[in-house]
Amino acid sequence: MSEALAEQPASPVEDGAPPSSYIEAPTSGAVVKGRIKVADEVVEKVAALAALEVAGVADMGGDLARAFESVRDRIGIGSRRGNQGVSAQIEDRQVAVSLTIVVEYGHVVMDVAAEVKTNVARSVSRMLGMRVTEVNVTVDDVRLPGEIRPKPGDPAEEPQPS
Repeated sequence: MSEALAEQPASPVEDGAPPSSYIEAPTSGAVVKGRIKVADEVVEKVAALAALEVAGVADMGGDLARAFESVRDRIGIGSRRGNQGVSAQIEDRQVAVSLTIVVEYGHVVMDVAAEVKTNVARSVSRMLGMRVTEVNVTVDDVRLPGEIRPKPGDPAEEPQPS
């Protein structure tokens, strides 16, 4: 479509400017001025999703982060479930990511953490076009077999009367 617009002759208009349909689109080699800003939260979400794709990752965030999330859910001020346990610092098209994960029991912790580093770096680089300078992974907990994360409002999470 842009080729067709570029090939059409510009017709004069009363004020001297061509109509918008005749403005030439930049070619693929042209540089368009302007800035693109990617929020830290975007990188955090991509990194969290990439970490959760790895076999053996049960959850994101440490005990404290999960406790805060539970309180946030109970008082109804929204959820940041997608990037809980992840922080990113962007400087010029370079990014450093830190993650806290929970590993499922039975998986080799170091192997899971190494795969998380690789998958996060690959996903952030591919999806956002940024150079990943480092990925720091903290394993905060191990999810035991049969242990599930209680959902907010579940009776298992509420204090039981004695």
